[in-house]
Amino acid sequence: MRKLSFFVHVLMLPALLLTGCEGFWGTKTDTEFLDEPVFDNETFAYVPIQPVWDELTEPVDIIAGWDELMYVADAGSEEIVAYDQAGNEQGRYPIPGLTSIAQDRRLDILATGTLDTVINGNALTLSAIYRLDLNKRGPYGLNNASIKGKIIHPFYFKTGTPNASDAAVRLTGIAPLADNRYYVSRQGPSNNPNQFGGPDNSVLFFSEADEFVTPVVVNTTIGLFRDYFKTPVSIASIAQPPQSPLVDNLTGDFLFAGQDENAVLKVQKILRSEDDFGVSYSVADLASIDTSKASGFLLSPFKFSRPADVTFAGDRTRYMFVVDAEKDSLFQFNANGLEGINPPGGSSFTKNIKVSFGGTGTGLRQFSQPSGVAYLNEIVYVADAGNGRVLRFKLTSDFD
Repeated sequence: MRKLSFFVHVLMLPALLLTGCEGFWGTKTDTEFLDEPVFDNETFAYVPIQPVWDELTEPVDIIAGWDELMYVADAGSEEIVAYDQAGNEQGRYPIPGLTSIAQDRRLDILATGTLDTVINGNALTLSAIYRLDLNKRGPYGLNNASIKGKIIHPFYFKTGTPNASDAAVRLTGIAPLADNRYYVSRQGPSNNPNQFGGPDNSVLFFSEADEFVTPVVVNTTIGLFRDYFKTPVSIASIAQPPQSPLVDNLTGDFLFAGQDENAVLKVQKILRSEDDFGVSYSVADLASIDTSKASGFLLSPFKFSRPADVTFAGDRTRYMFVVDAEKDSLFQFNANGLEGINPPGGSSFTKNIKVSFGGTGTGLRQFSQPSGVAYLNEIVYVADAGNGRVLRFKLTSDFD
């Protein structure tokens, strides 16, 4: 058995090329040929997995699909790119103005982008959500996809001619729930809480039939806020593959990231509750000050500078991940908001072990404006937009 030392083998492990085995959906990443690490106080870390996925221009989002494929939103080429888990490309599909992607439990792909149109003689570029059917025109996959529906801003909540303010609005993220309803994050120039359709900066709730339901109103200790979300750029529900039975994925809870420079807390978890009196949303009260349990927290003031994407782990770890495009870093938290992983049995650690990392550059543990993060089968995927690549990482403690 080989001992992994953080300072030595973190540099050596990327030289190993992960192989795979064929499965129904393609090839999966196989790490069983690696020796099990022997742990000491310096061996808990995310280590890179090769090869790097670098045949991309500007990957701004990445998701783990319910079909066991990985999907990347490449804003540079304005294409959704599908990969199997070993990095073999499985297909591409163009979406104008592509910014984010998601997949619901029906295996439809939802993508936020733009639509060029002419209304009353005026050329406008409006935000839109594209719904893709992956097997309508032939065998399952992006290469055979077709658009089965479009949700165009602002027509999902009003009629009439869009104005310049409507054209300035952008849809920035999508978060499907287990029952195929979904949230959409939206940003724009007007944050008037009383305007028709809700403030531009908001989280919207849609039915499984793509019908607009309502903007999310957050209940806090000082009252209800229709304009709670400030410049939201990303949103993720707890319904994530492969979905551990320990996670109640029907609750409608979600994680969001905003980039308002004045916000003390730019990433928060929102809880959804429903009873006979209706639906309400509140801010999750996560750990934030007990340094005997961790050295960092999701809710630490000014923890993030420009968070670009968030996601949950769908397995029993229930981890939360954040990538920050200004700090060029990946942050990892447990379900209680404590930064780091729980100390494994037999280790000398008495509180959560910090495994967040990053730094500006082109190294295998460095980033340039990371803009997307996903998690599947103990592997973290980061869309490294500035370097035009996707990087993959696995915890040393997850090798067995």
